[in-house]
Amino acid sequence: MQDKFALPIYWNDHEDIAQELYEKFGDDFNEAKIYRIRFTELLEWILSLPNFKGTKEESNEGHLEQIQSAWVYEWRDNQK
Repeated sequence: MQDKFALPIYWNDHEDIAQELYEKFGDDFNEAKIYRIRFTELLEWILSLPNFKGTKEESNEGHLEQIQSAWVYEWRDNQK
């Protein structure tokens, strides 16, 4: 999804962000490791995604928690 025609991603696009994170990191992070990621680190990773258009100021703990959970579900789906 990292092409110039991809749609922009914003904070409410939790599943899209999770999919991008999974594509970036693959199986480097399993469920337990994803839940242990510090939010400060997760925030920086999200902000560095090529199609992400949100800002640091728009982020909040709720978004980060939902993205973290969606990333776990994305990881689980790819283990089948």
